[in-house]
Amino acid sequence: MSVPLLFVLLFVLVPLGELALLIEVGARIGALSTLALCLATAVLGGLLVRSQGRAVLDAIRRALDAGRMPVPEAFHGACLLVAGALLLTPGFLTDLLGFALLVPAVRVRLHRLLLRRLEARLATPAAEGGRVIEVRFEPLEGDGRPRDPGEGR
Repeated sequence: MSVPLLFVLLFVLVPLGELALLIEVGARIGALSTLALCLATAVLGGLLVRSQGRAVLDAIRRALDAGRMPVPEAFHGACLLVAGALLLTPGFLTDLLGFALLVPAVRVRLHRLLLRRLEARLATPAAEGGRVIEVRFEPLEGDGRPRDPGEGR
């Protein structure tokens, strides 16, 4: 999907869809009930984002304490930020997307999908004109010095 098309979807079609849906729901249940429902989803979503956000921050701390990069946890945190923004935006379509991002299984699947797409984009074999860069590295000691290769044998 091209960037201009994405912006058209985000800034034109989504608000128009939200407006049409709000008008339809308002016609069926009344304007005040529709406003109350929008407010209720924002409050409920905010509470859920806050509680899940705390859990994700704890998971990030545990990963860092274990000496591991918290990539999946950070992705979950980013999804929760997007979910919070979507849930605070008035409308039912954005609420649906926001609540979907609050489901951990949805975030895990989204993370896997994005990783596969990224790996596919980065996997350009040298035979197809891609460049191969060979890298050699040495593990570092706790103080940042290279480890002696004969050490610890």
